[in-house]
Amino acid sequence: MFSMRYQALGFLALTVAAVGHAQTDGNELDTLAQRLIAARAEVEELQSELDIQREEHKGKMAYLSAQATELEANQEREELRIRQLEQDLDKLRTDAEAAGADAESLQPIVQQVVDKLRTTVAQSIPFKQQDRLAELDEVIAQMEAGVNTPQRSINRLWAFVEDEFRISRENAIYSQTIQLNGQPVLADVAKLGSVALYFRTRDNRYGLARPAAGDWVWQVAEDADEQQQIEELFDALRKQIRQGFFTLPNALPVLNQAPL
Repeated sequence: MFSMRYQALGFLALTVAAVGHAQTDGNELDTLAQRLIAARAEVEELQSELDIQREEHKGKMAYLSAQATELEANQEREELRIRQLEQDLDKLRTDAEAAGADAESLQPIVQQVVDKLRTTVAQSIPFKQQDRLAELDEVIAQMEAGVNTPQRSINRLWAFVEDEFRISRENAIYSQTIQLNGQPVLADVAKLGSVALYFRTRDNRYGLARPAAGDWVWQVAEDADEQQQIEELFDALRKQIRQGFFTLPNALPVLNQAPL
């Protein structure tokens, strides 16, 4: 009898232990399930953020590609305009040689070429525009005053066009007066061919020239990253690094629909 009671008590203890163990396993499974649900939700959230960032990146790259294409198109248009002027001047020189010393008939032709050049300068980036326009005015003034003959004026215009072509391809730093908030300010300008102009004033304000309503506006860069980008450009040009990859503020008109 005692042995049977002992066996019964042992069986009861094993049963209680088994039940307790099963409850413990169930709690662990519940905990693991909750963790799995939380992890799955976190993965889905991260995937959603990744998809959004991927789309934003795709839009940004498309926007930058369009801006780069527009810059290249501007450069090609500028070079094409200058080549056309070279052809006009070449024809003018040929006509002048054929006409001989008939200065009176050549003067209106020289004036026409100067008018074309003035339009080209006015439509180009605002790099020393007043100086370039003044040089053209001087050609006409000296021809009309008899200081230079039309043939010599043609030679001066040819040199002017060659200088314009050099400007369209050169990356360098110059000093010039710019209009900043309606006030003339002496500044250093970093010229990138004939497509972009960035400036640095003597009190370390950085900015760029942007086309606006058929004209150009000098704007100060308010963003710290843009200021640093322009500063790095000046530093590279100062070190004679004239080629390379630079991240710079957009020098084209800001589009109405931004990708970000």
